[in-house]
Parts: sequence; structure tokens; C-alpha cells
Amino acid sequence: MTTSQARGIKQDTINDLSVAEYLQKYPDFFERNGSLLTKLRLPHLRDAGSTVSLVERQVEVLRERNQSLERKLKELMDVARANDALADRIHRMSQRLIRAHTLLETINAVETSLREDFDARNSVLVLFLEEARSLEAAPGCFLRTGNLADPEIKTFESLLQGGKPRCGQIRDVQRDFLFGKDSVEIGSVALTPLGPKGALGILAIGASDIERFHPAMSTEFLSRIGELVTYALLR
Repeated sequence: MTTSQARGIKQDTINDLSVAEYLQKYPDFFERNGSLLTKLRLPHLRDAGSTVSLVERQVEVLRERNQSLERKLKELMDVARANDALADRIHRMSQRLIRAHTLLETINAVETSLREDFDARNSVLVLFLEEARSLEAAPGCFLRTGNLADPEIKTFESLLQGGKPRCGQIRDVQRDFLFGKDSVEIGSVALTPLGPKGALGILAIGASDIERFHPAMSTEFLSRIGELVTYALLR
């Protein structure tokens, strides 16, 4: 293609950008000038020193784009499967809570579901309910009780005021209160306030993996779990 053949492009302004704009404006250019396709040669990216035709290069680009789309589709499918599995676990928790009729049965249902359905071995339910005090067992068990005036509870004040789940690492004093002083293996924690501004308590799930619960992760399912437990406790 000479400068005189390129419609709408002045000779003194031809450059890579102007040629690209021209081809975008006239996408049928190579259909009207098919003989050029046999003359154009492009360096092959995977084998320096050899060349391929423009058509072959286009096929290569389309193949690479297709592979990229396939990878993205696989990632989306993996996320969808994970969300589906998580929704199924929440459904099983709902069934357990529906069958519970007393406060003790509700607490046991939450513990069992977290352990068996979610494989959450390090979990703690902190309740501010007066009627829960008589149900608290030995330290280190699933149920802990307290009130908003306790110094240990005050360390969670920002969480309670925010009223939304939070994930990541926590302070040593918080970790010791929730999981005991021998809980150094807890690397990350998911905290879910129960009730408006955590009026009922806190549900905590710990993991040894420091990246298991990280600040950037979605907390939508934690919110749903928190709502289910809150409704069950208020019955």
C-alpha cells in the first residue's frame, strides 16, 4: 500500500498509528486487496529467525485469545462451584438450627455445623446473653460468655460498632481471649458480630493458615451465617 493508495491519509502523516486507524476504519481492506496477504510476513514470536504469514499470525492471536478466555471461564466455574458448595453448607446449617428449640440446642447446632459442615475446628461463640452464662463450660470450649463492659470485649469495640464481618489477623489479646493462651497456631480469623452492632455476641472462626481469612476476601456468606445464628438465638 503506497501513500497515494491510502484514502484519507496524507503522505506526511503516515505512521503506525495512522495505518492502524485506517485499517480500523476500513476493515475490509484486505478483502479488497487480497494479494497483499501473500506478501506480508511477520516474525514468529516463538521461533526467532523464521516468519509466518499474516493469516497464520491472526490464527495464532485468535488461538492465544481463546486460551485466555478458556482460563477465565475455568476460574469463573471454579468460583461458582465453591460458592455452590458453600451455599449447600449454609443450607445444612439452616436445617440444624430449625430443628433446635432451646438455647442450648441452638448453640450445639452452631458448633456441630461449623465442625462437620464447614470443617471449622477452631471456632468460638461469644454470647452477651445472661441466660447463656449457666451454659458455659470450661475455658477453651466453644461457648464463651461476657458483656460489653468486660475489658476483653472492649478490644472488639470497632468490630461491634461496625456491625459487619471482618477477616484477617487479630491482636494477641483478642486471640488469647477467644482461643486460649496456647493458641499461637491461629494465623487468621473471621469475626462476625451477632445482632445489631453485635448486641448478642461474636462468632469467631480461626485457621492456622495466615491467608485463609484475609481482609480482601468477600464476607457475604459470613454475613448470612451471622444472620442465621442471630435469628436462631432470638427465637
